[in-house]
Amino acid sequence: MKLTIALCHFRVGETDGVSLEMDKWKLVLEKLGHTVFYIAGSTGVLKNVEIIKELHYNDATNNKVVENAYVKFHSYKNEEEFKKEIEREAKSIETKLIEIIKDKKIDLLMVNNMFSLGWNLSAGLGFSNAIKNSDVKCLCHHHDFHWEREKYSHPTCSFVQDHLNTIFPPVHPRIKHVVINNIAKNELFKRRGIESTVVPNVFEFDNNWVVDDYNQDFRASFGIKKNDLIILQATRIVARKGIELALDFVAELNANKQKLIGKKLYNNQVFEADSSIVFLMVGLNEDDPYFEKIMKYAQSKQINIKWVNQFVDHERHQTNAKKIYSLWDCYANCDIVTYTSLLEGWGNQFIEALVAKKIVISYQYPVFVQDILQLKFNTVDLGDTHTLKKDGLAAVSPEIIANASNKTIDLITDQSKYAQVVNENYTIGKQNLSLDALEVLLKSILKNEK
Repeated sequence: MKLTIALCHFRVGETDGVSLEMDKWKLVLEKLGHTVFYIAGSTGVLKNVEIIKELHYNDATNNKVVENAYVKFHSYKNEEEFKKEIEREAKSIETKLIEIIKDKKIDLLMVNNMFSLGWNLSAGLGFSNAIKNSDVKCLCHHHDFHWEREKYSHPTCSFVQDHLNTIFPPVHPRIKHVVINNIAKNELFKRRGIESTVVPNVFEFDNNWVVDDYNQDFRASFGIKKNDLIILQATRIVARKGIELALDFVAELNANKQKLIGKKLYNNQVFEADSSIVFLMVGLNEDDPYFEKIMKYAQSKQINIKWVNQFVDHERHQTNAKKIYSLWDCYANCDIVTYTSLLEGWGNQFIEALVAKKIVISYQYPVFVQDILQLKFNTVDLGDTHTLKKDGLAAVSPEIIANASNKTIDLITDQSKYAQVVNENYTIGKQNLSLDALEVLLKSILKNEK
């Protein structure tokens, strides 16, 4: 039976992992014949999104709620007043959602992370009540949970903890649950007795990400030469992304720059004495203190670092006569991808690097060890153990960093080796993490929905 499905999240049409994953699900669901649209708090570059303004990721009221719920209770006379504001916002969300459900004749809500984290208590309560007070079914798509984040670990009020224990995620006969890794599956059952299905992050592997007429000026736009090396950090900028490990790697590569000078690279460019190693960050900055810390850290290590997020978006477009590139243009123009996250639910940018056929510098975070390592990808490995320095930044042993630098130099100066590694990784990824693999899983999940 063909369904009308609403993909729901705080934001859509942006370059964060959840937004990108929803785009893939939409493609597959529409291929299966379902009608699909979005419900969110913001549209990004997309059109035809049903907006509930209280869901906006940076909604002012919710920012106040988050501050008082998890950091310091100070904006309300007492807990009862605080609770009433959350419930008032929740009722508004519930009313608007039920109206959309009726107007669009929605059969199934696919709710992404709104029942997983405690970011928007009103959204969780509002969506939960809307499901109870309608006939709609729901598939909760959990990318990561509140118990995985320090932010949500010490609620200021008992009722906030109660909400986390009951609504994030909820239990209801018309609600099913999907998680993105086996660690989450086991933990969800252990904590809440909730059964779930593992659906890993996937990607369209038949993309042709190349330098073309639109992005051929990408390097020049940012003052980067053709024979410079671009090391791409495509993740958002938050502390758990472990960007400092990537910076340590780049610093070591810089220290061994002499080994590259005069060598022909994998792409037939010759690395000259005036060539640079550029560390290119393109993701959203969502953690100002961490951002400042890594920028200072890069400066202390004399790294040529560029942050160009304002010129990179979900899709190509023009803003004030200025060319805006897509995330995929960044991959097409880079040489190496660093994916040094300390904690991930899966790993969107890892898969994107496979699709782009770039070598990957990777840290083995827990889900990588549990779910990805078994697929036997060939990466430049930074190990699975790190320490935290006095400044709070992570570090791995200098020997591991040195070995990673040497392996990378070996790969990027050998066209045959580079091609073998990236092509083998691409093949493994396509077999296990493609939209075709997602289609099989979604068919199975939806087969009993009516």
